[in-house]
Amino acid sequence: MKQVVVGALVGVGLVVAALGSPTFSSPILAQPTAGVTAEAELIAMSAQLADGKQQLTVIDPRQRAIVVYHVGPGEGEIVLKSVRNIHWDLQMTQFNGRPPLPEEIRNVLMQD
Repeated sequence: MKQVVVGALVGVGLVVAALGSPTFSSPILAQPTAGVTAEAELIAMSAQLADGKQQLTVIDPRQRAIVVYHVGPGEGEIVLKSVRNIHWDLQMTQFNGRPPLPEEIRNVLMQD
C-alpha cells in the first residue's frame, strides 16, 4: 500500500513537472480590465521600470488630471514626476499626427 501511495505521488509530481506549474512571479503582460466611467474615484496603474523603480500613474476622471510617481525599490521613496490636467488636451482634434489628419479625412468624406 505504501508503494502505491509513493508511486501515485511521484506520478502526480511528474505530470505537474511535465505540464509546468503556474508561477506567480512571472509578469502579467496584459489583462482585460473592466470599463471605467467618469464616476470612478481614481484609476491607478503601475509599471516596473528598467531601473528597478515602480512607476505609479494615477488618473482622476472627475478633474481630468494625470499624476505620475516613481517609487524607489529600496526604501519605497515616492517621487512626484509630473502632473497634468488633460481637459484642453482632450479638446484637440489632432496633435503631432501623421497624414491623413482628421480634417483631411472629414473633407474627403464631406465631398460625397
